[in-house]
Amino acid sequence: MNESDTFRAEPAQLLLVEDNPGDIRLTEEAFEQGRIENDLHVVSDGSEALSFLSREGEYADAPRPDLILLDLNLPGKGGEDILEELKDDPEFRSIPVIVLTSSDAEEDIARSYQLHANAYLTKPVDPDAFIETIRAFEQFWFSVVRLPPEEENV
Repeated sequence: MNESDTFRAEPAQLLLVEDNPGDIRLTEEAFEQGRIENDLHVVSDGSEALSFLSREGEYADAPRPDLILLDLNLPGKGGEDILEELKDDPEFRSIPVIVLTSSDAEEDIARSYQLHANAYLTKPVDPDAFIETIRAFEQFWFSVVRLPPEEENV
C-alpha cells in the first residue's frame, strides 16, 4: 500500500453521539491532530442522533455518516436503544457503529455485540490515553478498513 492509498478523497463523515463535554472536546482534539481529514458532527443524545440520521428538523442537510461513535450512557434514549434501532433499520444497518463508552462491564460489551456493534472501545480515564485511543481508532477505521459505500437506493 502506498502513501496515497491511506488517504480518502473526501473527508470522512463521523457522527459522535456523546453527552459529556469533556469527552467531546478530547475526541475533537484527537481528530484535529489526526492525519485523516474528517467532518465530526456531534449530537448529545439518542433522539438527536436519530433526527440527524433521518435528516429531520435542524438536521435536514446532514450528511450520511461513514461511521458512528456511540456512547452507551446517554440521557433519554440510551445507546443500546439507538444501536438496536440503527441495526434494525435497513437504511442505517450498513453504517458501522463503534461503541465508545466508559463502561468496561462484560454485560455491556456482550450486549453491544449482540446488538451488532462493529466494535467496542472503553474510554480511558487519562486524557492522553483517550486521545491515543481515538488516534488508533482513526488509523484503523480510515486507513485499513474498507467502509461500505453509501447506498443510493435503499
